[in-house]
Amino acid sequence: MVSKRRLSKSEDKESLTEDASKTRKQPLSKKTKKSHIANEVEENDSIFVKLLKVSGIILKTGESQNQLAVDQIAFQKKLFQTLRRHPSYPKIIEEFVSGLESYIEDEDSFRNCLLSCERLQDEEASMGASYSKSLIKLLLGIDILQPAIIKTLFEKLPEYFFENKNSDEINIPRLIVSQLKWLDRVVDGKDLTTKIMQLISIAPENLQHDIITSLPEILGDSQHADVGKELSDLLIENTSLTVPILDVLSSLRLDPNFLLKVRQLVMDKLSSIRLEDLPVIIKFILHSITAVDALEVISELREKLDLQHCVLPSRLQASQVKLKSKGRASSSGNQESSGQSCIILLFDVIKSAIRYEKTISEAWIKAIENTASVSEHKVFDLVMLFIIYSTNTQTKKYIERVLRNKIRSGCIQEQLLQSTFSVHYLVLKDMCSSILSLAQSLLHSLDQSIISFGSLLYKYAFKFFDTYCQQEVVGALVTHICSGNEAEVDTALDVLLELVVLNPSAMMMNAVFVKGILDYLDNISPQQIRKLFYVLSTLAFSKQNEASSHIQDDMHLVIRKQLSSTVFKYKLIGIIGAVTMAGIMAADRSESPSLTQERANLSDEQCTQVTSLLQLLDPKALVKPIISRMPSGRDSCVVPEGDFPFPVKALYGLEEYDTQDGIAINLLPLLFSQDFAKDGGPVTSQESGQKLVSPLCLAPYFRLLRLCVERQHNGNLEEIDGLLDCPIFLTDLEPGEKLESMSAKERSFMCSLIFLTLNWFREVSRVNRIFSLLFVSVTPDYVPPLGNFDVETLDITPHTVTAISAKIRKKGKIERKQKTDGSKTSSSDTLSEEKNSECDPTPSHRGQLNKEFTGKEEKTSLLLHNSHAFFRELDIEVFSILHCGLVTKFILDTEMHTEATEVVQLGPPELLFLLEDLSQKLESMLTPPIARRVPFLKNKGSRNIGFSHLQQRSAQEIVHCVFQLLTPMCNHLENIHNYFQCLAAENHGVVDGPAVKVQEYHIMSSCYQRLLQIFHGLFAWSGFSQPENQNLLYSALHVLSSRLKQGEHSQPLEELLSQSFHYLQNFHQSIPSFQCALYLIRLLMVILEKSTASTQNKEKIASLARQFLCRVWPSGDKEKSNISNDQLHALLCIYLEHTDSILKAIEEIAGVGVPELINSPKDASSSTFPTLTRHTFVVFFRVMMAELEKTVKKIEPGTAADSQQIHEEKLLYWNMAVRDFSILINLIKVFDSHPVLHVCLKYGRLFVEAFLKQCMPLLDFSFRKHREDVLSLLETFQLDTRLLHHLCGHSKIHQDTRLTQHVPLLKKTLELLVCRVKAMLTLNNCREAFWLGNLKNRDLQGEEIKSQNSQESTADESEDDMSSQASKSKATEDGEEDEVSAGEKEQESDESYDESD
Repeated sequence: MVSKRRLSKSEDKESLTEDASKTRKQPLSKKTKKSHIANEVEENDSIFVKLLKVSGIILKTGESQNQLAVDQIAFQKKLFQTLRRHPSYPKIIEEFVSGLESYIEDEDSFRNCLLSCERLQDEEASMGASYSKSLIKLLLGIDILQPAIIKTLFEKLPEYFFENKNSDEINIPRLIVSQLKWLDRVVDGKDLTTKIMQLISIAPENLQHDIITSLPEILGDSQHADVGKELSDLLIENTSLTVPILDVLSSLRLDPNFLLKVRQLVMDKLSSIRLEDLPVIIKFILHSITAVDALEVISELREKLDLQHCVLPSRLQASQVKLKSKGRASSSGNQESSGQSCIILLFDVIKSAIRYEKTISEAWIKAIENTASVSEHKVFDLVMLFIIYSTNTQTKKYIERVLRNKIRSGCIQEQLLQSTFSVHYLVLKDMCSSILSLAQSLLHSLDQSIISFGSLLYKYAFKFFDTYCQQEVVGALVTHICSGNEAEVDTALDVLLELVVLNPSAMMMNAVFVKGILDYLDNISPQQIRKLFYVLSTLAFSKQNEASSHIQDDMHLVIRKQLSSTVFKYKLIGIIGAVTMAGIMAADRSESPSLTQERANLSDEQCTQVTSLLQLLDPKALVKPIISRMPSGRDSCVVPEGDFPFPVKALYGLEEYDTQDGIAINLLPLLFSQDFAKDGGPVTSQESGQKLVSPLCLAPYFRLLRLCVERQHNGNLEEIDGLLDCPIFLTDLEPGEKLESMSAKERSFMCSLIFLTLNWFREVSRVNRIFSLLFVSVTPDYVPPLGNFDVETLDITPHTVTAISAKIRKKGKIERKQKTDGSKTSSSDTLSEEKNSECDPTPSHRGQLNKEFTGKEEKTSLLLHNSHAFFRELDIEVFSILHCGLVTKFILDTEMHTEATEVVQLGPPELLFLLEDLSQKLESMLTPPIARRVPFLKNKGSRNIGFSHLQQRSAQEIVHCVFQLLTPMCNHLENIHNYFQCLAAENHGVVDGPAVKVQEYHIMSSCYQRLLQIFHGLFAWSGFSQPENQNLLYSALHVLSSRLKQGEHSQPLEELLSQSFHYLQNFHQSIPSFQCALYLIRLLMVILEKSTASTQNKEKIASLARQFLCRVWPSGDKEKSNISNDQLHALLCIYLEHTDSILKAIEEIAGVGVPELINSPKDASSSTFPTLTRHTFVVFFRVMMAELEKTVKKIEPGTAADSQQIHEEKLLYWNMAVRDFSILINLIKVFDSHPVLHVCLKYGRLFVEAFLKQCMPLLDFSFRKHREDVLSLLETFQLDTRLLHHLCGHSKIHQDTRLTQHVPLLKKTLELLVCRVKAMLTLNNCREAFWLGNLKNRDLQGEEIKSQNSQESTADESEDDMSSQASKSKATEDGEEDEVSAGEKEQESDESYDESD
């Protein structure tokens, strides 16, 4: 049988050779197939065919599969035995392979050999595997045939280089490569590797990809290293193969150091890689990360990845959203879709990596946390935080902490968050639930900036996500509103207000959730109720939402129910709801002047609804109860008749009333009728026949009347101009000695009369009649009448319960009166004599008045500050009075000719009054204070009392109004600057000199501070990051820059910022107080943040801050109250953060300023830094320790691969840092107060931890080359750690629990330092140099604590002996190393600590 096979083989070889010679002459695609009849068994008598047939494979012709009659393993075994036992072995191998080569010359035969064999039906049950291998695959499984067949395949493969698919859509080259995959054994792996790499070098690119990606399935583990080296070389030569090569390298078992080199090579080429290749590359980089280099790699990756590949392509994708929404199709649609898919795939790769590798997620968070500059924070950072937050539940708290710190520091701002959602909304929408969970957590914070960030998450999630996510957002906001927490309720309602404007149609779909809040009105403040009804009314009556009748019905039902209640709280809810709903309905109707008949009828129906609602409010008539007309023909007002307790006078009128139209405000009679008549007192004849109105309604009624007249007459108040300057029926508000004889009720009456008068003047904007009251304890339980009514109850008491004396001081003579043409003028009134007589006392009384004023000023301001509910709110338009000083008043004679011209000026008290109110408004709207949780069952809404009118406007409107005041405020700022410049020149800088008016000085200083505070709050507004507000910022900067020099209106933004910075910087010479200095610095920093080129200006801020720290500031009565510790802390932090070298600055303060303070008298200060006193030392010490620790944490540990110069620079930097730390730590021997020791324990431990993590790796590979530097560093640091050990003993001896709580962690850190230094010595072959001894417990002065036992004392005394013995006995190969080891041992014997303490 064997001979027959041999004969068949030779015959077949001859016949096939002839056919092959013919077919080679034709193109491969045109090879004939006529040599075989389709679907018939190959009857060739060649030894190749016969051996296969005998072994169990029947070769088929045409397109039929070869048939396998036996089990695959049985076939291989039988064929192997047949070949091995053949008499002509091993020549038979060559004949067999030659027959194979001849057989596969036919394309169909070759294809059949590459495709899987067909199992015979009757043999299927005997086969163990369901998959049949191809003939080539089976032959490759035979060891004696494998090398020859592999050679044949590689010779055959080039024929198909440029034919990817045949007529049957079969990729022959890929099919050939697949035969080499998953072989049970590779006989000659090295030869196979060589052949594959040679083939890759000549193959076309598409085949190169296939071969490279198949390498892990072809080669064995022993060949991975060689292949990896070859692929790395190929990676350098051919960048187009980067993706398949990196994909393979991720699957090979390679040396970590080799992967490190490849990864660095890839990182360097990251900027030139296409977006579609990025996922594979990032996968390789993340796969090669180790715990040691994770932070370094991630830090480099986040810098390059965002700039080159994520932001720009994604922005192009986001720009196509509008086109897609309109249904447009373009040729670039597929490219955009592909780009989006690549971005999504990239983040899927990252998400997979951080899910299974905790090291990567922690390193990524740490890299973001270590980023300090605002400009360095990128969109990619926020996306990664969201991904890690949604992927790893263990890191949620960590990410929340990082986000909170970033938000507080201003590193993550609204513009960055908006860009994140607009660029990567497709990635973020899959994490909707996690983002909402994060937003909910942030809204529970106490910091307003963090709460605002949480609200922005809700806003942008609603804007960019789908309908389901929008429903979840609204549901979460409703939950916050019903929580009862004031800050959460306010924020959630504000978000709903924005969403209603942003996308009313989407909000309408979720209106049923918002409507459910009507069941929880009991826990919401009046201001919040107004916002809620505004949202519901907008949804119910908006023209875009026709199908909203159910909301209207529910609102009508709730409002009518509340209005019919007799409880004040519920009636107030009904009033707010009715007025708000009526306003929305009227606004909706007025927006469309040209209405169709149907719309007009609908408007009439709405008008009927509004009228019915307002009728339920039962408004009183306005004119008759509050205005008393004067009879004509008289020169003065006719005083109303009645038995009043005080004489009634018509006071504070601006004009002579000699006509029949003369009117006066009937205030005193109304108040008398309310306070006395209700207790059975007499009723005047004037009020006996009419219904009385509460005097509390005076100001609200006038406001309603004024707004109605303004709306009807386009701002013309001619019809009510008499109310603006008419007198008031009052009594003498300076009772003097009569005050003591008054009863308690009469005193309360007098106080209420003053409050009502003040609120009337505030409402009509007569600033010259707004009084500055002096409060005395006349009536202990007196409660002023309400001026604002956005409260849940009328029973409100001021925080400071005091009464008001009749001592009144007028505040200037400036008034604002709106004339018939609507213009605003300011005039001096005829009561200037009154004003002069009251405001300018004689010199004999000035001292007493000043003493009285200063003694009660603090109490006065306290009550005024906490009593917003008792004073009417000033409208934002009132501050147009700041233009006074630019307005010229013309005094006319009887013939209406100009008799004189007078420039009207605001006095310092009036200016301060206006600036304080404006500053509070800006603080409330633009920079809200930290939100505080309101205790359970406490009054809600008190935080915003006094700003109800203001909060009905948007922040943009407020900013626009204030920008109109920039020019007059700059004038006032310059005038005050000139005032202090002249004052300093006249008195040589002495504030309490004989020519200085102290009271005027303090008022002007307060005006200076308020102006800077207003400027800072204005330019620090976060809304400038929005594109629609850029024009506002440009206009404001143009106003500032034009004060310096007149320029063109088309100046670039950078030029305007630079000029504005220089303009504001010029005011530093006249700064009168430390508070003003801090606000000026912050204002300059805000301007600086908006500039891209800020390096030089940053140095100027550091220089300016240092000047302020080195300036002698005026001291008050008490030195402690002169400079606030918080303000000093802030300015010192600014100085150290902006200076070029923090270490040099700390060394200057601690090494120069503090010794000057120690050598100075008790109450003196440092001569270099006058702000450094014994009282403020703890502030300086805390800031220096914190900044030092923060600085060293930023130093990269470094690696052995770094250059020698980098090692030396880092070692030098650490030497300076340790020297500064040593100077600071030794100051506790002089300043040993509890706060100083607390700071030392806290930041001392943090510094030692930073030394362990950042410096010790540097010392590991710097020990040999820089022996002396390392020794010097450790010697210095050893003394510092010993002092920290003594501080631990001091804390225990004094049993101060506030200090001892830091001791365990500090001792643990010190012990870790000992072990770490020991490890460093072992690494450098100096293990014998390490000796462990015990330190004695000592106090801060170095005195031994006697509680130690004798054994510890003996151990401590023998430290020097052990050191000398070690230096003598240490023997190493290198004599120089012996010296190093001995010195190092001496270090560690002193650096060990008593663990038994």
